[in-house]
Amino acid sequence: MSDAPWWRGAVIYQIYPRSFQDSDGDGVGDLPGIIARLDYVASLGVDAIWISPFFTSPMADYGYDIADFCDVDPVFGTLADFDRLLEKAHALGLKVLIDQVPSHTSNQHAWFEESRRSRDNPKADWYVWADPREDGTPPNNWLSIFGGPAWQWEPRRSQYYLHNFLPEQPDLNFHHPEVPDAALGHLRFWLDRGVDGFRLDSINFCFHDRQLRDNPAKPADQRVGRGFSPDSPYAYQRHLYNNTRPENLPFLKRLRALLDAYPDRVALGEVSSEDSLATMAEYTGDGLLHTSYSFELLSAEHSARYIRGTVGALERGMPHGWPCWAISNHDSMRVRTRWAEPDAPDHVASLFSALACTLRGSVCVYQGEELGLPEADVPFEALRDPYGITFWPDSKGRDGCRTPMPWRDARQGGFSAGTPWLPLDTRHRRLNVEAQEGEAGSPLNRFRRFLHWRKQRPAMKWGDIRLLDAPEPLLVIERRLGDDIVLAVFNLGGAPANLPLAVGSARVCDDHGLPGGRFENGAIRLPAYGVLFAELDLPLEAQHIGGLTDMVMGA
Repeated sequence: MSDAPWWRGAVIYQIYPRSFQDSDGDGVGDLPGIIARLDYVASLGVDAIWISPFFTSPMADYGYDIADFCDVDPVFGTLADFDRLLEKAHALGLKVLIDQVPSHTSNQHAWFEESRRSRDNPKADWYVWADPREDGTPPNNWLSIFGGPAWQWEPRRSQYYLHNFLPEQPDLNFHHPEVPDAALGHLRFWLDRGVDGFRLDSINFCFHDRQLRDNPAKPADQRVGRGFSPDSPYAYQRHLYNNTRPENLPFLKRLRALLDAYPDRVALGEVSSEDSLATMAEYTGDGLLHTSYSFELLSAEHSARYIRGTVGALERGMPHGWPCWAISNHDSMRVRTRWAEPDAPDHVASLFSALACTLRGSVCVYQGEELGLPEADVPFEALRDPYGITFWPDSKGRDGCRTPMPWRDARQGGFSAGTPWLPLDTRHRRLNVEAQEGEAGSPLNRFRRFLHWRKQRPAMKWGDIRLLDAPEPLLVIERRLGDDIVLAVFNLGGAPANLPLAVGSARVCDDHGLPGGRFENGAIRLPAYGVLFAELDLPLEAQHIGGLTDMVMGA
């Protein structure tokens, strides 16, 4: 049906290993646990899995502070376990992506332990070190995402080191020629082991401004967005000099050349910059990343106008690159809680997943979204996330989306025989996998049916996209690949809605698994949190479509 590479239009299922399945009763999920559940993952109809960090780590940031990029932390298992996981996933037809974190390491990494000892050792310049100002304060005004200055004092060198994240996560100095070589060496290790690609964490943070210039202040009315609440000091600056530097592009070209030496591998970048859509377009240019995603659809804003504007802006700026979309992950509140009313039906998360899968691009879906899980309620005394602990109570951090998967209606949800590292929300037990398997209209089975239906529609995976202006809360999308034309009209609201739309020959699709709309008397009738999918003989631009304007096209 297409000669497109496997990752174009792929649905990538993110597994957060600490919370997926515990095999040994210590309360922490592990690689053998993932292996035991891979048949379930394959049954969903996804194309690939992305596994969050399982590398050797002191777990200050729960795996994103890496002490050894080429080994498995004992809490997760062994390299042999990973090899078994890779083998079984491939046997099931699943591609395997793993996280890589090029920009920083743990402060317990051997490189940093050597670098911090003195100013003249072989690793002395592998990290970003700077002298204090005359008054002893940090060298500039850069801030950490986790709150406070992005500089930590090291008495053994009488210098500060840079940490864009936690103090336990010192930033590597990519201006040193040996550092990019070492980072690419980590990728080569896993490529040789057989992984199908990488999700590259904070990929725009590799390089910093050599001159260490101060970031300019941001006006108060611009401080909301990018996932940062206005009470976070990080939101007070325009981050022009501590990330997204032009030197990153030659490094990405080297990274892409490495992956191109291995058949069918993919580089998926995570981008968070002052203009993430522009950075996504730039970073997916010729010879750079295969695809990337940003945080625009991971925000609380979810109006049809916002989604249409965001997607349209990216399509105009990225006419030839390939986007990836994510509406849920390990860093964001679960989409059901973010985007739907508290009394919304269980299938609402399936509708939102279908929306993401209707956009042009690849899609990342976070574990548990197929079950329609709401954000878990984690009390302060049980929090593990350093961000949540710092910004409590206005922000509860990321633990609410990281609680264990509920596999069956049991005390620990079938996740562990021990006490889980985060408590299981009692509301999640009702939505467990075992219970949903036998219910035809469950979120789980709706999710499966939709992915199966999508696989049969080339336009949904690889086609062009058009977005049409429509009244809230309706989102109108057309996907087209040759003669395959699909119209999608989403009702993102909790009440039934009508849309006047005079379409010629159209066949309503009723096998996608979601509450569906219908054509009736020159209009589309949509149930609450419902969608109409229809096959068209002609694209909308060739038909009379009174009442809809402002068509936005994507290649």
